[in-house]
Amino acid sequence: MQAIEKFEFNESSNVKNVIAVVSGKGGVGKTFTTSVLASHLRRQGYKVGVLDADITGPSIPKGFGIDELARSNGREILPLVSKTGIEIISVNSILENKTTPVLWRAPIINNAINQFFSQVRWGNLDYLLIDMPPGTGDVSLTVFQSMPLSGVIIVSTPSDLVTMIVEKAVTMAKMMSIKILGFIENMSTFKCPNCGEVHEIFGPSHIEEIAKRENVKNICKLPIDETFSQYVDKGNVEFLEIPQVDKFIEDLKNGL
Repeated sequence: MQAIEKFEFNESSNVKNVIAVVSGKGGVGKTFTTSVLASHLRRQGYKVGVLDADITGPSIPKGFGIDELARSNGREILPLVSKTGIEIISVNSILENKTTPVLWRAPIINNAINQFFSQVRWGNLDYLLIDMPPGTGDVSLTVFQSMPLSGVIIVSTPSDLVTMIVEKAVTMAKMMSIKILGFIENMSTFKCPNCGEVHEIFGPSHIEEIAKRENVKNICKLPIDETFSQYVDKGNVEFLEIPQVDKFIEDLKNGL
């Protein structure tokens, strides 16, 4: 049986916590979640990095308003740095044309993730967040097996279909003996700006049921809010202030 390759940081990097942000499927706001978690951690004074492991659908730099390309010092890749000091690496930061599709097979994708992990000069970080591709495929398996993860955060939305797929992500984490640090449910509710009534646009939430079953106490529900997308579209996601995320982070730190 072939030995599983373990990714290691280079000598210039000292990272305390590596957390993967995962989802069972696409379209649940996983990248947005990764971005706001990084931003709120940074606002609390922590040194934070984001590794965009969604190689074929990279979008982390867009939300931070980063267009330039990453550079190298001849030995290491130098991460891009956001307005507030978050270190970021993404395949879009090494492509001249951002619209060029990444037509790579799994071994090449996994090698790229390894390079982002081990060849980037991360320096001293309190948290490195891994923005995962959706699903439980080859990349997820590679990250779960090869990276020294402190745990995972699972992202979902309140629909029966997503709930079923979230169960797959939960099961995979348990099978790989990876700690589930919390659940974040995006698009949980919508508050009418006219009457103030709260609506469950995508149906009732099931996240409490799953969390209780898995003995996970850290839950965060984020509403549908047009200002969220406005900040992202303008490249200012790191200036969003969401009280629910601050509370989630406090519980997250207690669980590490």
